[in-house]
Amino acid sequence: MCVCPGPRRIGIPVRSSSLPLFADAMPAPTQLFFPLIRNCELSRIYGTACYCHHRHLCCSSPYLAQSRLRCTPPPAYATFCRPKEGWWQHTQGRRYASTPQKFYLTPPQVNSILKANEYSFKVPEFDGKNVSSVLGFDSNQLPANAPIEDRRSAATCLQTRGMLLGVFDGHAGCACSQAVSERLFYYIAVSLLPHETLLEIENAVESGRALLPILQWHKHPNDYFSKEASKLYFNSLRTYWQELIDLNTGESTDIDVKEALINAFKRLDNDISLEAQVGDPNSFLNYLVLRVAFSGATACVAHVDGVDLHVANTGDSRAMLGVQEEDGSWSAVTLSNDHNAQNERELERLKLEHPKNEAKSVVKQDRLLGLLMPFRAFGDVKFKWSIDLQKRVIESGPDQLNDNEYTKFIPPNYYTPPYLTAEPEVTYHRLRPQDKFLVLATDGLWETMHRQDVVRIVGEYLTGMHHQQPIAVGGYKVTLGQMHGLLTERRAKMSSVFEDQNAATHLIRHAVGNNEFGTVDHERLSKMLSLPEELARMYRDDITIIVVQFNSHVVGAYQNQD
Repeated sequence: MCVCPGPRRIGIPVRSSSLPLFADAMPAPTQLFFPLIRNCELSRIYGTACYCHHRHLCCSSPYLAQSRLRCTPPPAYATFCRPKEGWWQHTQGRRYASTPQKFYLTPPQVNSILKANEYSFKVPEFDGKNVSSVLGFDSNQLPANAPIEDRRSAATCLQTRGMLLGVFDGHAGCACSQAVSERLFYYIAVSLLPHETLLEIENAVESGRALLPILQWHKHPNDYFSKEASKLYFNSLRTYWQELIDLNTGESTDIDVKEALINAFKRLDNDISLEAQVGDPNSFLNYLVLRVAFSGATACVAHVDGVDLHVANTGDSRAMLGVQEEDGSWSAVTLSNDHNAQNERELERLKLEHPKNEAKSVVKQDRLLGLLMPFRAFGDVKFKWSIDLQKRVIESGPDQLNDNEYTKFIPPNYYTPPYLTAEPEVTYHRLRPQDKFLVLATDGLWETMHRQDVVRIVGEYLTGMHHQQPIAVGGYKVTLGQMHGLLTERRAKMSSVFEDQNAATHLIRHAVGNNEFGTVDHERLSKMLSLPEELARMYRDDITIIVVQFNSHVVGAYQNQD
């Protein structure tokens, strides 16, 4: 029998629960399904999704083995996933036939789910000429957690040049990823401002005049900002630009983008920590800043200015460049490094930052202190503060924090904090005409798809050109009739127009619905999207994607000028 544990960033012990507790804890939408159990409808809907002979649902991806699926599932989940002699077949003493009956979402229902969070933005042309190297971008999210812990942001810098785009992967809740998605771009924009502009903004605040707009946000209606914390966030940002004014006398006019990105990341993380230590008289804000600090988030941010592309990455989200070769094929260029146990340089960095007697305990079972998968992240003060500071903040904090077992839990072998940093690794790339697009995505995508497949799928979608490759069947025994069906399906796909109007949506469709032959299987896609909240997280992670399309003509013009 196959039991697929859910990927967890933080590997603290999970209390197993009995079936009644498991049922009582279910959210309202799932509780509505429970009357159907007595009529055997649940097994009709979800029964086939748990059968192990559908290997591609949970076991077939070679990349999943390298992911975060390393926790033993609680007994309650293992029982719930057992396909035969299921508990719903014995409800109220009655026994039902265990033969699964197929139930699938219709294509419109699948599209409705996939397109619920999609967003597109096209860079406007000025005087009939597009002077930006960015044509536009598509973004989308598919939740697995409830609520989703991923966030995304995109904005145009108004006082300087360029665009900012980023994905943020939260863990231990969504509080930190939400805060970082709201605040980080302001810190970056302020770091890029010249001394004169900073002075002008500060004088406007002092005199009560309207401020110069710094960013133009491009947001989906679901991408909200916290109104309650806006004043607190603004005061912290103002303190930062005041310090920049004091440090910079105005003699130097050159702005180092790499240095600005690093300073912005580190300063925001420092402010998150400081706000939690100081607290707030407002009980709601006090609890909010503590939730932000004790949860965590990784970040992958791109700054595009003409042909200058900088990627700042903290954690295990990724940036991938799509390059079109002369023969029309696609190749992937990685512009970020994962900060986890698979990165030898990160392992070496961690060991050098702590005493030699901690060499065997600082990373255990591929996790920081045996608990945390990413080795760099915002928040996560449990891996940064001293034990005394953690105890003082928790004891003086609200009851909700003091009663939380996770916040009171001290990591093992915790001797020489901080063990975690938010400092990003910045990669620079000068754009070329063959660089067609950039994919920013949280690890929910990379756990299910190889980078080359990601770039090929997006490239073929954007150009409408498909390079036919021999159908690979791996070790599967395929009959002549099955092969004929695969070829017919591929021919139909080539001749039909795309049903997706968004490149990120198209990529999610493949990430969730691809079968072992590399084509979208509607049956598989329907099953994966039909899973209730309690099971979805056991099969995949939240997926957030931004696809940035570059203007090759503008990039080529820059190149010719040089």
